[in-house]
Amino acid sequence: MCLASQSGQRKLRVIPLVAATYFMVSGGPYAIEDILGGAGYGTAILILLVLPFVWSLPTTLMIGELASAIPAEGGFYVWVRRALGPFWGYQEAWLSLSASVFDMAIYPGFFVTYLGKFNPALTAGWHGFAWSLVVVIVCCAWNLLGAPSVGEGSVGLFLLLLSPFAVFVVLAFWQGFALHPVMQWKHTSSDSALSVAVLVAMWNYMGWDNASTVAKEVENPQRTYPRAMIGSALLVAFTYILPLAAMAFAGLSVDTFSTGAWVDAASSVGGSWLGLAVVAGGMISGFGMFNALVMSYTRVPMAMAEEGMLPRIVARRNKHDVPWVSVLLCGSAWALALNLKMEKLISIDLILYGASLILEFIALVVLRLREPDLHRPFKAGNLAFACALGVGPTALIGYALYASRSEQVFEGFPAILLAVLVALVGPLLYLLTTWNQNRRRFPPTVAD
Repeated sequence: MCLASQSGQRKLRVIPLVAATYFMVSGGPYAIEDILGGAGYGTAILILLVLPFVWSLPTTLMIGELASAIPAEGGFYVWVRRALGPFWGYQEAWLSLSASVFDMAIYPGFFVTYLGKFNPALTAGWHGFAWSLVVVIVCCAWNLLGAPSVGEGSVGLFLLLLSPFAVFVVLAFWQGFALHPVMQWKHTSSDSALSVAVLVAMWNYMGWDNASTVAKEVENPQRTYPRAMIGSALLVAFTYILPLAAMAFAGLSVDTFSTGAWVDAASSVGGSWLGLAVVAGGMISGFGMFNALVMSYTRVPMAMAEEGMLPRIVARRNKHDVPWVSVLLCGSAWALALNLKMEKLISIDLILYGASLILEFIALVVLRLREPDLHRPFKAGNLAFACALGVGPTALIGYALYASRSEQVFEGFPAILLAVLVALVGPLLYLLTTWNQNRRRFPPTVAD
């Protein structure tokens, strides 16, 4: 599935890139429980049907054009820097990396949640944190073997992850057709529960641009990226909606349906053996998402270091062409946020990621204006269409800001305030970086 380049290094092809992108964005149906529990079948399926057109499709079209036109390691950081200059490029990198600290803490938590379904004693007390740390260490070690290893591994993890759901879907539809249960399409929910459902759905459909950072490790990126983006977008939506529809046909209740409830649903349809298979799939989901995103995020500090925005040591690579110093630094940062709660992480993550995504849409339009002759193997419509692509995602990001206004990281400290403070650190770090660069370039003379 991976091909050797002329330099002897294997490269990612379409199927491994689709699988890796799938884990960067989704990781299967496991993270959508709170959408169903907060909105009910009808509204949840509607949300999951509409969001791909307003949120995912514009993003994948934007990435398809920029990744095929500028297939550089560092991906979105390189695009924004080229379009808007070094200051905004630095902010793009800072927003993405700071968001990753909150985002990456979620996936080991998934692993631990489902591990606890086997035996609660395994994750009780400090054991839960220890298992989360194991996920971080193992995934960082796996990534040191190279992007092709991660991509090929993602294909296997993808098949293992979705196998229990394939059985679940068949059995649930069969139960629905055989028993003709009452399907509970309508569900009474509060405005706050509905807002949580929308925010969780946005989070479950975000992260497409993460695949762009490994462009130099992708075979024929000009052709591979557009195909991988569209393919993975369809796959993500399909694997969200089909299990929910199957549950509805089976007449399963959505009451108290929250994170981890897929186990109960599978057990009620297929027995304890299917429930245990879903538990194992949940562990694979958390592990696979973290593993694929390590590959993505660690290329950004490397690209910055190669341009002098970070110490040169961060760009050092091993024999597999992996930025091993960046992997170790990022892994350490992610480990520090492992104890934060998921709901708080999603609010902060959406705000920081949303700001970086808006910069990418701006870069798309600016590059169309400044570099009209840039070779674009895949082009997302004319200029007017390119300008319109960012409208839907920007509106949803604004909604996320409004909906999370009352979310608190801890007593009396709003999550949105923390996100803003984190974002404002970026300009300060850029000023310190450029000041240090100028000081090295023009050292003071004796007369000074």
